[in-house]
Amino acid sequence: MKIDIITIFPEIFDFYFKQSLLGKAQKKGVFSVKAHNLRKFAKDKHKTVDDKPFGGGRGMVLKAEPLLKAVAALSKLKVKRKVVLFSPRGKKFTQKMATKWSKLDQLILICGRYEAIDERIAKYVADEVVSMGDYVLMGGEVAALAVVEAVARLLPGAVGKSEALIGERITKTGGFVEYPQYTRPEVVEINSKKRQTPKVLLSGNHKEIAAWRAKNSKIIL
Repeated sequence: MKIDIITIFPEIFDFYFKQSLLGKAQKKGVFSVKAHNLRKFAKDKHKTVDDKPFGGGRGMVLKAEPLLKAVAALSKLKVKRKVVLFSPRGKKFTQKMATKWSKLDQLILICGRYEAIDERIAKYVADEVVSMGDYVLMGGEVAALAVVEAVARLLPGAVGKSEALIGERITKTGGFVEYPQYTRPEVVEINSKKRQTPKVLLSGNHKEIAAWRAKNSKIIL
């Protein structure tokens, strides 16, 4: 899988994607991720990517033209792809989306900044407009980090020995089964009280453990 991120701050991603499982997965060729500087697609000598909004108002708006050029340059190959624009007005990102997107060949993620992005990008270029929740961030970079991690961990070979377990926890509808987890020591003292691991998890009875996990599971959609 190929993941391309369009941003005016590509250096934000330099460190993060080289770490831990994401870095190892890229070295193994499971997926590739690259951040592209939107200013490289601006046509004027000052590399301008924003301007004042028509009709007046506060802040600046990211221009349509550089974004159009960036998406076109990254969409040359005929593959299964999705162009995603991050916006507080979009639909909430879910585990179902992550599961569906993990089956694509390419994801192009557009990170907003400033007051907004020219609405024509949302209407005519993006396949989906996505929000990370009912709050507003300074830009789409944090959202892109979250999406890349959520999607990449579902790719075959990305999480090594845990891969089979992750596969078992994906529902038929694309959601994800999450249940409480415990590890050693069996008893932990918290606020002067001893907090114990549920006895069933120490029993070695896999049937009872599976039943307990099913009872205490939450499906993340």
